[in-house]
Amino acid sequence: MGPGGSGAMPSRGGGTLTAGPLAATVSAMDIHAFMATYKRAWETSDEHLLAGLFAPDGVYHNTPFAEQVGHEAIKAYWQRTKLQSDIRLAYEVLHAHPGGGVAHWHTTYQVTSEELFRIWAASTGTNLLARREGDPLPRLALDGVAVVDLGPDGLCRHFRIWWHSRVAG
Repeated sequence: MGPGGSGAMPSRGGGTLTAGPLAATVSAMDIHAFMATYKRAWETSDEHLLAGLFAPDGVYHNTPFAEQVGHEAIKAYWQRTKLQSDIRLAYEVLHAHPGGGVAHWHTTYQVTSEELFRIWAASTGTNLLARREGDPLPRLALDGVAVVDLGPDGLCRHFRIWWHSRVAG
C-alpha cells in the first residue's frame, strides 16, 4: 500500500504510481484500464464489474491450479470478496503491450467470517495461525503478480495471478 494508504505503490524509479482513470468502455481496454477496474471490482466486491472485464469464455486463474471459466464461474468465485471488509488494493503495471501486460499488486482486507478464514487457511497449505473459532478474525495482506492477456476486442482472455498471503501486521 502506498503512502497514507492512498492506493498508490512506489514505482521502481522511486516515484509513486496511482491507478489510472477507470475504463470508460471495455473496447479501449489495456492493462492500465484493466487493473484500475480490477481494483474497483475488488474494493467494492462487485462481481458484475469483474465479469465485465472478461470475454464470455475468459479464464480467471486464481492459482496456477484453479481456474474459473466464463462470466458465471467468475462471478461465483468473486462472492468470497463479500466476506471481506475494508479492502485496499494497490498495483503497479510492470510491463504493458497491446495484448495485455504484467502487474504487481498488493491488497489488504479484514476477514469478516469464519468461512473466509477457513478458505484462506486451506489456500495457504499450512495452519499459519494458532487460532480457535471465535477468536478475533485477522486482517490479511496478499501480494502478487498478475499476467493479463487481452483479446483484440479488449476483453480479457486469461488472467493469471500468483500470490502469497500473511496476516497483516
